[in-house]
Amino acid sequence: MKRMFFSIALLGCLGLSAQTKSIDSTVKPVDTPKVYKSTFDNSKEQLVEITTNFGVMVAKLYNSTPQHRDNFIAKAKSGFYDSLLFHRVIKEFMIQGGDPLSKNAPDSVKLGMGSAPGPMIPAEFNPNLIHKRGALAAARDNNPTKQSSNSQFYIVQGKRVDTATLRRTGDQIKLSNPKFRYTKAQKEIYQRIGGTPQLDQNYTVFGEVISGLDVIDRIASIPTKPGDRPMMNIIMKVRLLN
Repeated sequence: MKRMFFSIALLGCLGLSAQTKSIDSTVKPVDTPKVYKSTFDNSKEQLVEITTNFGVMVAKLYNSTPQHRDNFIAKAKSGFYDSLLFHRVIKEFMIQGGDPLSKNAPDSVKLGMGSAPGPMIPAEFNPNLIHKRGALAAARDNNPTKQSSNSQFYIVQGKRVDTATLRRTGDQIKLSNPKFRYTKAQKEIYQRIGGTPQLDQNYTVFGEVISGLDVIDRIASIPTKPGDRPMMNIIMKVRLLN
């Protein structure tokens, strides 16, 4: 079976080339996604609680990304994420989890190669949804249609972005999406609270942490081993709040 790699590109400052951190998967991409019909009541936004041994985060899932939303809801309901790890941490970038192989995994096991049964999720890019601090987004491999992992996700820590860097990032995005423009409000968010704009329009953002942003900082500060696995296990439990 073909091996694939979930990746999140880590871009350096001006003059530095991109570095890519990859995680392996055995999920085969879906070339022709089926017509999607949501079973979720989209009259309200779903709230989820992510409990860790470093504190509790509450996130809301966006109704404008229904396939990613419903996938996360289904897995939270089934207890899929309970006892899994945030297995990959990069300070000032993001914290990543959702690999089913991370449950009770020994320290010697290389993590990031797992996925849930079923197909990947078609990309749901939205210019209104950016990788600001606290953004909840889906990891993916390097498939050409940028479909998402059906289980692995990350939460952005990021850092503040200056005007020049944001302008360069916007120009880069326009190469593949000429109509893309950061709004005045989005620019202000990146400058005030930070994020990882280099991931915009490349990975699907499907929610955001609305409580417990300090938990992201605590987790992101943990020393890591080669491969970005934290020196201590960060265990999660996910439940729906409404």
